Amino acid sequence: MRAWLKGCCLALLLITQQAAAQTLLVVGDSISAGLGLDTSLGWVSLLDKRLKEQGFDYQVVNASISGDTTAGGLARLPALLSEQKPKLVVIELGGNDGLRGMAPMQLQQNLNAMVQQSQKVGAKVVILGMKLPPNYGERYTSAFAAVFPKVASETGSALVPFLLEGAAGVPSMMQPDGIHPTASAQSRLLDNVWPTLKPLL
Repeated sequence: MRAWLKGCCLALLLITQQAAAQTLLVVGDSISAGLGLDTSLGWVSLLDKRLKEQGFDYQVVNASISGDTTAGGLARLPALLSEQKPKLVVIELGGNDGLRGMAPMQLQQNLNAMVQQSQKVGAKVVILGMKLPPNYGERYTSAFAAVFPKVASETGSALVPFLLEGAAGVPSMMQPDGIHPTASAQSRLLDNVWPTLKPLL
């Protein structure tokens, strides 16, 4: 009886460890938090649904906060990594840094630090690239956009070049502010992420 109980306890421990290792953590801003939408319609919720439909045993934890920057994400990340022990980390941050005119070098340093912290605990990382509206000027928008592929290349992370590809600038796919995608655009965002994410599952 004692041996049987010991075996059951070990089995439960292994199951718990496996569940913890199968966490997919999304650290993002309002685009991933689903600002202006029912959160069940956001691309992260659609990702959770697709994973289940396709038989991938992952728990999706959406740690996205509207208005967050890479500095905010970097400050929050150590606790999230400790609590969630993710196998995969998706970083969707930087848009608010750009809208506030943050120096691209600072953006790069923050993203690099987030990736390195994630990799240190054994997680694979996907960076979701962002672009700024043209009214920020060619020099700044180009320098901003170049940060994401540079960080991905330097850290060996996977990269989605532009999360809003096919949605940005399309009136029916963007809310009146021109920054946040509509509910109808969320499946497009997921389709932009999926080809890069799926091979890492």
